[in-house]
Amino acid sequence: MTARVPCTIVTGFLGAGKTTLIRHVLANAGGRRLAVLVNEFGDVGIDGEILKGCGDAACPEENIVELANGCLCCTVADEFVPALDTILSRTPAVEHIVIETSGLALPKPLVQAFHWPSIRSRVTVDGVVAVVDGAALAEGRVAADLDALARQRGADAALDHDDPIEEVFEDQIACADLVVLNKRDLIDAGGLDAAVAAVARALPRAVKVVTVADGKVDPGALLGLGVATENDIENRRTHHDDEEDHDHDEFDSFVVALPEVADPAALAARVAAAAAAEGVLRIKGFAAVPGKPMRLQVQAVGPRVAHHYDRPWTASEPRAGALVVIGLKGIDRAAITQALTG
Repeated sequence: MTARVPCTIVTGFLGAGKTTLIRHVLANAGGRRLAVLVNEFGDVGIDGEILKGCGDAACPEENIVELANGCLCCTVADEFVPALDTILSRTPAVEHIVIETSGLALPKPLVQAFHWPSIRSRVTVDGVVAVVDGAALAEGRVAADLDALARQRGADAALDHDDPIEEVFEDQIACADLVVLNKRDLIDAGGLDAAVAAVARALPRAVKVVTVADGKVDPGALLGLGVATENDIENRRTHHDDEEDHDHDEFDSFVVALPEVADPAALAARVAAAAAAEGVLRIKGFAAVPGKPMRLQVQAVGPRVAHHYDRPWTASEPRAGALVVIGLKGIDRAAITQALTG
């Protein structure tokens, strides 16, 4: 019998740094042949585009498969199985698969999907890695821009159990075999203690926590855990265990097309203003700058906006920018679009 291909599931809240971490893994694969399955929430696979800009031989562009039509655990037959078929048919054979879940995903149903007959004979869950935003946790939040939510929670403790975002965070932690506390460079010693304590409170069992900056964790600590998580998943209790299914009705996403941007700093300022709008959780994407052969990548989590040139535009793609906005249901699309496009 052919050995099953190990899969590492990378979960984490919006803006925690999952894509940055995976880019680091791809750049430091140590000769291991990798594939990445990106489960993007929204109409444009921004994270997949970011990863395709790596240009690393360990994971060529054709080994990066994007799914943008809903969460994997809800579309096993229609999405997940065909994606695995594509990846496992590659030559040379893929040695390890990294699955980046949507920031809104519940990892437990995805792990349970590995019991499907068409999946379990071919792949196994090497481990579930939860990436958390250390800077946000140090400030008492699960994500960087949930100030209003934090105030509500502080005023009424009963909201802790009703808050869907808090439940997503706790359910991701509950399924983890390893927790990566990211953005260590943005917090002091006291903040680190607070962030680690926040993770510890959410952990239902002993799980190793590593602290890193910019997602730079040794791939040897992520790949090769050998847990076979699917065999233990029923012992990992979450908020949604008694539900027949789940949905993402509390969240919304949309894409804003961008014309060429003459001033990256001005774009960053507009993105920061839009990210501060009520209910906005994350903004990410890329833009074209006149006279620049490189694509400008933009990411925003709360007040923190980062932008850099990630790769050259190819001859076959239009120099067209796009930003995906992810937020709570009911966010003002028109106002946010206006803020982004000026």
